[in-house]
Amino acid sequence: MLKKIAASILLLVLCLQNASSQDNIIRPASFGISYIRNDFAGARNIRSSSLSTVLRNKQLLQASNMNSGLALHYFKGVSPNIDFAFTLSGSSTREALPDRSFTEKKLLLEADAAANFKMLPDNYRFSPYLIAGIGASKYRSYYGAYIPLGGGLKYNFKSATSIFVTLQYRVPVTDEHSAYHFYSSIGISGLFAKKKVQAPPPPTPPADTDGDGIVDSADACPTVVGLAKYNGCPIPDTDKDGINDELDKCPQVAGVAKYDGCPIPDTDKDGVNDEEDRCVNVAGVLRYQGCPVPDTDNDGVNDENDRCPAIAGTRANNGCPEVSKEVVTKMEYAAKRIFFITGSAKLSTKSNAALAEVVKLLNDDQNLKLSIGGHTDNVGKAEFNMTLSDKRANSVKTYLVNKGIDESRLNAQGFGLEKPIADNKTAAGRAKNRRVELQLAY
Repeated sequence: MLKKIAASILLLVLCLQNASSQDNIIRPASFGISYIRNDFAGARNIRSSSLSTVLRNKQLLQASNMNSGLALHYFKGVSPNIDFAFTLSGSSTREALPDRSFTEKKLLLEADAAANFKMLPDNYRFSPYLIAGIGASKYRSYYGAYIPLGGGLKYNFKSATSIFVTLQYRVPVTDEHSAYHFYSSIGISGLFAKKKVQAPPPPTPPADTDGDGIVDSADACPTVVGLAKYNGCPIPDTDKDGINDELDKCPQVAGVAKYDGCPIPDTDKDGVNDEEDRCVNVAGVLRYQGCPVPDTDNDGVNDENDRCPAIAGTRANNGCPEVSKEVVTKMEYAAKRIFFITGSAKLSTKSNAALAEVVKLLNDDQNLKLSIGGHTDNVGKAEFNMTLSDKRANSVKTYLVNKGIDESRLNAQGFGLEKPIADNKTAAGRAKNRRVELQLAY
């Protein structure tokens, strides 16, 4: 059997060697129509017994068990060896559902999109191919999906018309609404549109194409009106600024007519020309229309780099003032005297004096901003501690807002047990880790 198959393949290859030797082509868009036959019985017999048994008993593709129909096709080449194919087919049957048969035949509609993998491109007379894709079906009130797998053979005529035959095994994706079956077809396809006819070449140009009085044979620019002085070419514009060299005072540098072909001047050499420069005599930047980047607080740090553009500061502190050590010390001392009711975010009355000191420090300098950080030890679940620390930090923030501190100056955040400052293995360490930190900045 294997020898017969090998001999058949060799014969097919020898036949294909006689096909056209032109460059591989990509199949143009085309339509096709085919006669189809579906075999549900053969596929069912294979699944209930075996392929060898069905072949031995000649139960596959029997005419009496097959349902006829018609199919419409659309083909479009993706590459010389791959075609996209869309098929819409209809046939009349009683067996389109698994394990069910009806007394009355009904229309089975099937539509699929597939790729045809051609072993030889269309410039060969014979083009065998493999098929794989995805499809959908409708039978009575049932909708299903299937995978078409198989192969085909296409005979190509010189007119781009072709005859094709296919055999597929359609595998259901929705087992309850579609059945295994064999699908075979024979059909014809042709071009979707006529090939474009190439336009005839333009007529021979006249002896003086540009009509400048200089014949083409002596014209260095036969299609552009020019002067005899420049061998039939226009007056040159070396810098391509639209002003010819005879009128251009700066023929090597692109400019404008207002300045006789020279560029718009840039007095301060900052890259912004004088017509767009609001600070003509002081070097600046384009985003400020040629003026320097402003320094609102005159602290030597321009506003773009100044974190406190309205308050004079130092370069070392990015344009912000330094918070005095005395204020920092007072704020750190106050933070150590903020207490809460155990296990809650409610402030203890013992915190009132410390919080009053914080309010005073913030009122003394309206430019100060305060970051409030809540921290816990490692006792209890991390999630609970994170929530508790956040609530405690916001309790301090709420207290300060209620005392008249602008909320925009305050930021509160809980860190839970993530940032210990002491060993959580000891009671003293855990006590230090249960804290509120107050950090000042401008």
